[in-house]
Amino acid sequence: MLIPHGFSERSIQTKFGKMVYYTAEGEPWNAQNEPRETLVFLHGFGGGSSAYEWSKVYPAFAAEYRILAPDLIGWGRSEHPARRYQPEDYVASITEFIEQTCGTPTTVIASALTAAFTVRAAVNRPELFKSLILTTAAGLGEFGNDYNSSLPARIVNIPLVDRFFYSAGVATQFGIRSFLEQRQFANADRVYPEIVNAYLQSAQQPNAEYAALSFVRGELSFDLSQYIPQLTIPTALIWGRGAEYIGPDIGRRLAEINPQAIRIFYHWDDVGFTPQLELPAVTIGLIRQFLPLLEPQ
Repeated sequence: MLIPHGFSERSIQTKFGKMVYYTAEGEPWNAQNEPRETLVFLHGFGGGSSAYEWSKVYPAFAAEYRILAPDLIGWGRSEHPARRYQPEDYVASITEFIEQTCGTPTTVIASALTAAFTVRAAVNRPELFKSLILTTAAGLGEFGNDYNSSLPARIVNIPLVDRFFYSAGVATQFGIRSFLEQRQFANADRVYPEIVNAYLQSAQQPNAEYAALSFVRGELSFDLSQYIPQLTIPTALIWGRGAEYIGPDIGRRLAEINPQAIRIFYHWDDVGFTPQLELPAVTIGLIRQFLPLLEPQ
C-alpha cells in the first residue's frame, strides 16, 4: 500500500495481533521536534479498505500535528485473524490503539462504520478523546433500518457462497472499481487507478476476507442512535451523499439527538462515503475549519 512521502510504518501489539500504523518521521517533517497535539485518522470498511483512505489528507497536517494513521485489525498491513468479527472487537482495538500511542486526550478523524465504533469508544472512555470529526458515521442499523435484510448480506450468509463472493466479486480490480464507483463515490470519474490498486492490494492480503465478510454479512452493524445520547466529546459530522441505509437524513437525526456534543453537522452533496479520497483538498479545508470550533468551551 502507498505510504506518503516523509511517513514511516510502525506497529503496536494488541490483543487481536499486530496493528500497523503510519506516522511522519522523514523529510520534511523530522525537523519538527517540539511536542505537538496528535491527530488520529481511522479508515472505514469496504473491500480493500486501509489507512490509504486518508493518505491524501493527513500529510497536510504533518507540519503542525503528530499524525497516526493505522490499518485496523483485519485490514491493510495489520494482522488478519481468521475470525467472525463483532463490533466490540473494533471498539476495543480502537481504544487499545489510542491507549498505547497517545498520552493525552486526542482528536480522532474517522469515517463510516469505524466512525460509529469511535463514538462507542468515546462513550466508554471519554478521557482518551479531545474531539471527533466523523464522516458518514453510521452503524447501519439506525432508526429501524436493517442492513441484514439487504441483498449483499443475504448472499454472503449462504455457506460457500461467501468466499466465492469475496474472491470473484470483491478482491478483483473490476470488483474494487465497481464498488468505489457505485457505492463509495458520488462521481465515478474521480476513481483513478492508484485508488483501485491501493484497495486491491489490501483486499488480496492473506485472510483479508474475514473482516470484509463480517462487514458485508452485517455482523458489525448496530444502532448508533442508542449511543449518541451518551456522547460528551465535541463532535463534527460530515455527511456525503448516502445509500438507502445512511443518507443525510440519518445524519441529521443523529445530530439532533445530542446537539450539546454534536456541534456541527455538514451535509456535502457532491461526495459519497469517502470525501477524503473524492475531494481531499476540500476535506482538508473542512477539517481545518472544524478543529478550532471543537475546542473546549
